[in-house]
Amino acid sequence: MTTAVGLKRLGLAIAGVLAAVAVVVIAGPLFIPREAVLSAIKSEIKAASGLDLTVRGHAAVSLFPWGSVSLGDVVLAGPSGGEPALSAKELQARLRLVPLLFGRIGASDLSLSHARVEVIVGPDGSSNWSGLSEKLARTLMPDVRPAERVTSISEIRIADGTVAIHDEAHEIDESLSGVEMSVAWPAIARSFAATGRFVWRGETIDASASIADIVAALTGARAGLKMRLSGAPFKIAFDGHVTRTPTFKLDGTLAADAPSLRQALVWGGLKPLPGGGFGRFALKAQMNALGGTVALAPVNVEMDGNSADGVMAFTTDGRITLQGTLASDEIDLTPFLSTLHVLRTAQRDWSQVPIVLDGLTGLDLDLRVSARRISLGPAALGRTAVAANLREGRLTVAIGESQAFGGTLTGSMAIGKAPSGGEIQSQLQFTNVDLEPCLGDLFGIHRLEGKGTLTFTVDATGDSVFAFARTLHGSTTLTANQGALVGYNVEQLLRRLESRPLAARNEFRTGRTPFDKLNVSVKLEHGMAKVEEVRLDGAAIRLGIVGSASIPARDLDLKGTASLIPAGATENTPAAFELPFVVQGPWDDPVMLPDTDLLLRRSGAAAPLFEQLRGKQR
Repeated sequence: MTTAVGLKRLGLAIAGVLAAVAVVVIAGPLFIPREAVLSAIKSEIKAASGLDLTVRGHAAVSLFPWGSVSLGDVVLAGPSGGEPALSAKELQARLRLVPLLFGRIGASDLSLSHARVEVIVGPDGSSNWSGLSEKLARTLMPDVRPAERVTSISEIRIADGTVAIHDEAHEIDESLSGVEMSVAWPAIARSFAATGRFVWRGETIDASASIADIVAALTGARAGLKMRLSGAPFKIAFDGHVTRTPTFKLDGTLAADAPSLRQALVWGGLKPLPGGGFGRFALKAQMNALGGTVALAPVNVEMDGNSADGVMAFTTDGRITLQGTLASDEIDLTPFLSTLHVLRTAQRDWSQVPIVLDGLTGLDLDLRVSARRISLGPAALGRTAVAANLREGRLTVAIGESQAFGGTLTGSMAIGKAPSGGEIQSQLQFTNVDLEPCLGDLFGIHRLEGKGTLTFTVDATGDSVFAFARTLHGSTTLTANQGALVGYNVEQLLRRLESRPLAARNEFRTGRTPFDKLNVSVKLEHGMAKVEEVRLDGAAIRLGIVGSASIPARDLDLKGTASLIPAGATENTPAAFELPFVVQGPWDDPVMLPDTDLLLRRSGAAAPLFEQLRGKQR
């Protein structure tokens, strides 16, 4: 009985002591001076960031039931003054509970509302926040004793903030608004995580980033890094590693996509290339970024339904430059030509819609592309290798060799900005091609059959297709063998007119005229085509044409001679029958008229009347 009573008294005594200790511990913080708490928080923030904290508004301290500090209108700035690195309408710090019970003051996290963060990057790459990362690295070192840690803060939250980034060396001046962000580096782990969203150039972007080893990252050693940016203009994901010493380096897997690359480029402040296309875009690559160069190898690129594999590299030091080599099974370039209207459909004349070439000045390009098949509207090319080079607003596309229209295509095309709007140059040769699909797809001419070689060298300046047509200079030649002129039976016409000079003259616009050789030579000057030679030699006929054609007006003014030649004749054999003629009118529907005087003279019935008229004229 005595023993039980003693144990009960001992238990009550112990409970009383514990209660007293609890009261002292809980009530202890209530006696910590308010000024001491504020001073400790200011000192901790300065120790962590290297910046002085100035409170220009209210200051409130609450130590029960949970310790917290609320500061109004705060500014973080360096000792030299200047633009504040951070300003906020309110800063709230939550105090660590256990240290506070023993009289030690330390913040566990900070919350900033309506904050404005200024990031100023110097020419050497350092910023006004470099001190924070250095001190944070020292804080998180595993061998640092708690007493030597410069801060106990492990999380910072920003609500409705703004981040301004200034980098004169790289001409970067960006502002992020509506920033809702949480940045955390747990004291019991080596990881770092940041999540949130912000508004960038009018678009809301969701962002997240995590670093597997924050200490390694802060000291410049290799550390795992994951990043995600997602918004209406684009989505980007990176999973790899980051290194800061001896130089900044990123290596890992990069994935990006955009509903419209054209709109994403415009949103990003770049000007897309002229024409159409640049719609749906996706990219997957193994990325290696070192300094100002980003290498993507291997890379898969998808755009406007086309897919290609290869290697690419971006250089961002100074002017943006894209280099690469890509290979594809099939490429459809029709979307890129969708906005180029050569003719006005209703009037069937050249389009006067202005051609805008500002997008050629946005970047430099050196790209090589090969494909087994290339489609350009109705035209289709076989195995093709091209090199595209863009420098100082001038785009040059060189065709190494292309399987085209049953033959080969080589040459180059160039387009660039000029004082008059734009300039074009082209040097192309179609060798041993099928003439009907070649001339039909290129120029809408469906009058020639057979194999031939077409070459042309042209240049022009202007701000529209019509202006190009008015200033066209250059030359073109065509040679063909064993073909046919479709839609005209010249031999039949000549034989009919030889026997019946006044027969109906419109019946010849059917059939075809076979030929052994065809030579065409045309000079271009100020939009006028001077037809220097058109010579067609067949087994029974010979055809020669000279004259001119107006390219802006799309009409013809030609004259020529069609000759019947005897069987087995040589080049110098006189013709059995010759008929001069003229070809006049629009390209689409020209009128061919034979020499009426000659036909009248050859007509037995009309010859006396013709001679009588000639006598009266004398």
